[in-house]
Amino acid sequence: MSFQSASQKSALAPSDSSMRRLVKTDGLPHTTRPIRRLPLTEEFPFTETEKREKFAREATTGSQSSGSVIEIQVREDGTQYPTGVALSLIVLAICLSILLMALDLPDVGWYGSAYLLTSAAMQLFYGKLYTFLSIKRVYLTAIAIFELGSLVCGVAQNSLTLIMGRAVAGLGSAGILTGSLLVLAYSVPLTKRPFYTGFTGSMYGVASVAGPLLGGVFTDKVNWRWCFFVNLPFGALTIGIVILFFPDPARGSAKNEPLFERLRHFDPLGTVVFMPAIICILLALQWGGTIYQWYDARVIALLTVFGVLIITFLLLQYFQQEDATVPPRIIKNRSVWASSSYSFCLGASFFVLCYYIPIWFQAVQGTSAVDSGIRNLPMLITVVVFSLLAGATVTRYGYYAPFMIAGTLLMAAGAGLLSLFTADTTTAAWVSYQLLFGAGAGLGMQQPLMAVQTVLNIRDVPTGTAVVVFLQTLGGALFVSVGQTVFANKLVQKLAVNVPGLNPTIVLSAGAANLQHSVPAEYIPGVILSYNDALAKTFLVAAGLAAATGFGSAAVEWRSVKERKVEVHAA
Repeated sequence: MSFQSASQKSALAPSDSSMRRLVKTDGLPHTTRPIRRLPLTEEFPFTETEKREKFAREATTGSQSSGSVIEIQVREDGTQYPTGVALSLIVLAICLSILLMALDLPDVGWYGSAYLLTSAAMQLFYGKLYTFLSIKRVYLTAIAIFELGSLVCGVAQNSLTLIMGRAVAGLGSAGILTGSLLVLAYSVPLTKRPFYTGFTGSMYGVASVAGPLLGGVFTDKVNWRWCFFVNLPFGALTIGIVILFFPDPARGSAKNEPLFERLRHFDPLGTVVFMPAIICILLALQWGGTIYQWYDARVIALLTVFGVLIITFLLLQYFQQEDATVPPRIIKNRSVWASSSYSFCLGASFFVLCYYIPIWFQAVQGTSAVDSGIRNLPMLITVVVFSLLAGATVTRYGYYAPFMIAGTLLMAAGAGLLSLFTADTTTAAWVSYQLLFGAGAGLGMQQPLMAVQTVLNIRDVPTGTAVVVFLQTLGGALFVSVGQTVFANKLVQKLAVNVPGLNPTIVLSAGAANLQHSVPAEYIPGVILSYNDALAKTFLVAAGLAAATGFGSAAVEWRSVKERKVEVHAA
């Protein structure tokens, strides 16, 4: 894709189609003077349709003697943005919903695969649902489906039921993060949104810290079923808050539109093609090099089917245009495709390190699973802190692109240093390297969402948000599997060099946490060295992905969430 010309850039519609109204009062009780529209100045022109979604001013009463004018920002549908206690409760509900999804504990075998497959396959479809249906109802439905899946898992009496419950939970989780971001978009004006997005997004980091600890506590002290039952009260609280306090945005729809035309808006054919394509590529990457060899007929068949289906999907998107799951005009937007690329690579790099750093602690330093999670805290806590700092700073100054660039530099440096780990790496080194990478991830993680919400019209934000969220999830899912392949292959190679008398199958089947008990003592030093070298190569994959975010951060437009200026005049 080529960069947009200046004329194309100027034609972008406003993303925050909020309105403002204000009035100066005459000092009489219960009376107001007529509302007067105030002139607006913008940095780029708008069409007539977009002008109707612009800033207006809402009347408020005040003191004539003070001559003050109070602004109240309202959404494009004329509804006032929630404030005070209502806004606080909505933010709480969003945080709880993200925690529900991010606390997702089991990731073993088909328990994790069933969840991942349904979640990844449905995310873009949720973007269409949020575009054409009630945001509030779709969001509540997604949470309810997730809760149902958690309940099924909690009462499951066999593995098949547990897998089915995980698949149902994945169907719901696919719409939770996108829905949370949209609820936030309709609750907070764009100029204040970066801080709230950074705050709610930091829940991922909190969940990454709390998840392993809660899982260990529930499994050891209570019962593994509480890993799922714990979701139920929090989900119920979230649903209650959203029902009571979030005003559902009015959605315009064509009257008397035939049923067939309504169905076309949801791109059913594209969805039917896209879902099995994603399932095929995820299964191929999970099976290849682990369960089956890469040249196995089953893996080759999955990759072939994926290739055919994804090409078919892209052709359908091109020919359907506005009725496509992702209309081509949206993905052609420079900031959208740049942000999507950035999000994909960041998610891939971040999840590779989240998965394999604890394995390094267990295998090389001999820690327990819980201790390895604790030693991963420097990176995760730094992500949370710098996500909040970045959100607050973007809210203050408006520009998000510098934080994407800074994120690229810090992530690439941090991951590159992690790839230099040895068996003798000091505590100061592994703490500082994690801090460096976590700072970069925190600075950049939420900025792609700010970019698409700034450059897209509010009616296109659901699709743009779904694309960014989907690619971040897909990047993590794909490259955790790629990392597993790199790790397994390098481990076998290093074992052949360092401990030629040991069967590699023994090490591979033992796992990182059981090396000391499963491998003869005389082989332990060579096995640890092999593990370290294999994991260092895996960290190098994360470093390459972190560096690849530079493409997106360099290409994204330098736009500000504050670029629309409003001149205020007294009435």
